[in-house]
Amino acid sequence: MKNKTLAAWLAFVGGPFGLQRFYLYGSADRLAWMLPAPTLIGLYGVYRARTLGLDDPLSWVLIPFLGFTLAGCAINALVYGLMAAEKWNLRFNPGTAPDGVAGQTTWFTVGALALSLLVGTTVLMASLAFSFQHYFEYQAEAARAISQPADPKRSGD
Repeated sequence: MKNKTLAAWLAFVGGPFGLQRFYLYGSADRLAWMLPAPTLIGLYGVYRARTLGLDDPLSWVLIPFLGFTLAGCAINALVYGLMAAEKWNLRFNPGTAPDGVAGQTTWFTVGALALSLLVGTTVLMASLAFSFQHYFEYQAEAARAISQPADPKRSGD
């Protein structure tokens, strides 16, 4: 029996590594095996930013991979947690009663939903803000380099 509450928590906590997909679909699920890739790419971006500083252009390209993966997994937890018990049991527990215990919403499910909504929104907005800020700073520096004369002595000619 696949439990909706457990699936929501796995999507929230271990979603970036595909744990909820392994739980629901088994080890043959290709998406479960692909989910760690953007997570690890984003973690590499965080590592680069910590070691090389925030001015590293590659780090601000890689970090949003982690943020978007975390936000996507939070949305996935919301989808699982808000799914009706009948639909849940029909999809993941065929052959059981439509109102079976595994598909029912409990307070633990509501906790996973609240945390997923809070953390997922925060991570998504932070990833967007980080990316856009560094992109526009990079563009401003490039424009400043173009607009300044190459030789300051010749600027008065």
